[in-house]
Amino acid sequence: MAENYYTMLLIPQKKNSIRKIKLSSAFITVASVLASISLLSILYFSYDYIKIRHEVTELSRLKHLTAVQKEQIDLLAAKVSDFGKKMADIKEFDQKIRVMTNIDKGRNTSQFLGVGGPVSEKSMAESQIAETEKALINNIHKNIDVLLEEANYQKDSFSELFEFLKKQRSVLASTPSIWPVMGWVTSEFGYRISPFTGKREFHRGIDIASRMGDDILAPASGVVVKKSVEPGIGNVVKIDHGNGIITVYGHLSKIIVKKGQRVKRGSLIGQLGNSGHSTGPHLHYGICVNSVYVNPRKYLF
Repeated sequence: MAENYYTMLLIPQKKNSIRKIKLSSAFITVASVLASISLLSILYFSYDYIKIRHEVTELSRLKHLTAVQKEQIDLLAAKVSDFGKKMADIKEFDQKIRVMTNIDKGRNTSQFLGVGGPVSEKSMAESQIAETEKALINNIHKNIDVLLEEANYQKDSFSELFEFLKKQRSVLASTPSIWPVMGWVTSEFGYRISPFTGKREFHRGIDIASRMGDDILAPASGVVVKKSVEPGIGNVVKIDHGNGIITVYGHLSKIIVKKGQRVKRGSLIGQLGNSGHSTGPHLHYGICVNSVYVNPRKYLF
């Protein structure tokens, strides 16, 4: 069977002769196949190139993201480590306060678990980055749990200390520790010869001589439980400071406070005088603890 041929006419724009090209059907078929293969190859390699470029861009983005995440993880690890050190300092401070206030700790004093700092580039290169960061993150989570537990404990511990110190402050505020008036002690606490009878008697306080009308101040906070006139010590005031402590002030020329009135340390309660049985202006100052009179000098500073 005769092969089919195709004729291509090439017509130039100038006045040259027309050229004829005779092509067989087999050649055209082969050329068409080769052209199709070339086009498909170009399309495939173009797609593959675009895909590779995209993957390179994505890989670069992931590397940058990984670097940022690593930096943030290292920063978090450093902050947790610093927080752990500060919590250790707070714990030590708590122990010192408890030693000073003689409060039992009631708990072991073990130190915190160590928290690792940033991972070096060398370490990261020598091990698998993902596993290293995973281990570091797990370690951070563990230490955060420990620190949260310690923080809750310290909160309770400081609350206990606060209540104790508040109570102590209340006790100190109600403990008579300052002189009710400045002067000279003319008669001490204990047995003495009475200036009126000449006989031996027990003096239940101290006599502080000063100028007539000098202010008498409360040596501690309390409540006035008595305001009266007694034959022996004249105008008298008694203040209950709590904890079984009552102070007595005698021979006053004037009483400023009222019964039931609450006074603070340094409050004016009266004026020094010479009322009752007295040889001169002075204050009789007594302290009674649990219904027993004690030497006021033990409380004076």
